Amino acid sequence: MSQFRLARLALMLAALGAAPVLMNNAVAQDKNAKPAAAPEQKGPSVRPEVFKLIDPNAVKPLMDAKNYAEVQNRITQAQALPNLTPYEQYAITRMKVSVAAATNNEADLISGLSAAIDSGFLAPQEKDNFLISLGTTYYNQKNWPKAVETFKRYQKEGSDPSRVTNYLIRAEYLNNDFASAKNDLLPYVEGLEKAGKQPTEEDLKLLASAANKVKDNATYLKSLELLASYYPTDDYWTDVISRGVLNKPGYNPANDANVYRLSFNAESKMSPDFYNDFATLLLTDGFPTEAKKVMDAGFANGVLTDAKARQLRDKATKGAADDAKNIATGEASAAKSKNGAGLVNIGWAYVTMGQYDKGIGFIQQGIAKGGLKQPDEGKLRLGIAQFRAGHKEDAIKTLQEIKAAGGLADLAKYWILLINHPTAATNAAK
Repeated sequence: MSQFRLARLALMLAALGAAPVLMNNAVAQDKNAKPAAAPEQKGPSVRPEVFKLIDPNAVKPLMDAKNYAEVQNRITQAQALPNLTPYEQYAITRMKVSVAAATNNEADLISGLSAAIDSGFLAPQEKDNFLISLGTTYYNQKNWPKAVETFKRYQKEGSDPSRVTNYLIRAEYLNNDFASAKNDLLPYVEGLEKAGKQPTEEDLKLLASAANKVKDNATYLKSLELLASYYPTDDYWTDVISRGVLNKPGYNPANDANVYRLSFNAESKMSPDFYNDFATLLLTDGFPTEAKKVMDAGFANGVLTDAKARQLRDKATKGAADDAKNIATGEASAAKSKNGAGLVNIGWAYVTMGQYDKGIGFIQQGIAKGGLKQPDEGKLRLGIAQFRAGHKEDAIKTLQEIKAAGGLADLAKYWILLINHPTAATNAAK
């Protein structure tokens, strides 16, 4: 709101700094002087009796001394003069605005600003400031409909519509016009991204909330994805994965292990059930080394503490040791298999052991051999392995090729997001 406060201060100074033109001032000062040619008038002017009351040279010291009662007395006297011209009324109004702003008299400020704006006498830059000051006064009063109306008027008549975009959107939202807030905020956020600028977390949360209010699930998910990109937290990632993968129509539970993998690489701390269920699933799939890493992480961050979890970790630890001893013997049988599933699994096992390049080679052989129930699932593992090996560009290229339904394409999309915007958990999971 500091922008608005500055605008109001500028308004006060401007209101006192521009003296109205006084017609025939020289003649009024000396009745005995010979008539002189009237100076050429540039724009409208006020009569001497009006100017005497609102002369900035006389009023400014009063304002500086905070003698607002005397300034108000002058305003009252000026308003009582007969036959005031529109410009004289405007000149008096400017003083009224100054006093109202200085004394926080919002009622007088609103009426004065409105009259000055509609007078037709304001210069364009002044009109900009007066409209913004009027809009923020309504905003501070929580008069959301009038704030929206004024900010929209500024966008039509002001010199730089972007000056009030954020405030207009918030006024619309607070006025429960969630559709307008969303429709105005979405292109604003997209414009920032296009310009290479990062949207604020506040803007993205507001977009998510507005979209959720109007049940625009696509925009809500997009805002969550941006939040996970720029301001990653476990909560944002949990919501992204839930809405973007698990709860999408057509999700295939066969991809549960891959959903767990994404969560484990994106989020720092999960529930005890997460670690136990994920590790159990990995042991069933034949990846004890990966299961051990999962359980170790759960104990390391203090989530896992009970005996059941320790037994599961012991089982994973023993399986990992056996796997390390026997994995080489499985290479020959995997190579002789009619399909490439064994090679992909051998390759992934090497990846979980940290032997990335070796694992990548086997996964690539398995994909090339074919016969996989879900070929794109093999590509997903390949992309993850390439990323863990430090081959970021290859990983993204591989993941971009994944088009399969059932959650695989969505998982690939979010792995790319995570690769481009890694979290603290991403490196820890390698």
